[in-house]
Amino acid sequence: MIAKLAKLSRLSFSGDEKEAIKADLHLMIGFIDKLHEVDTSRVEPLLHIIPQHNIYGDDVVEPFSDSATVFGNGAEQDTPFFKVPKVITK
Repeated sequence: MIAKLAKLSRLSFSGDEKEAIKADLHLMIGFIDKLHEVDTSRVEPLLHIIPQHNIYGDDVVEPFSDSATVFGNGAEQDTPFFKVPKVITK
C-alpha cells in the first residue's frame, strides 16, 4: 500500500522511511478505531464547531464614483484602466 501511495504521489522512500510511514499509518488507524468506540448516536452532525449562520451581510449593489482612490492604488494608469506588464506573447 505504501508503494502504491508513493507511486501515485510521485515520491520515493527508502526502506527505513517506508517502515516509519507504516508505523505512522498504524497509529492513525488505531486512533480512528478509538473514535469508533465513542457513542455518537445522540450527536447531530455539524458543519461548523460554532453555531453561526450567515454571518455575512447582504450583497447590495451600489454605484461607485470614487475611481480616483482606486486608481491611486495602482502602479500605472491610463484612466479608466490600469496599465500592467504584458504577460501574453505570440
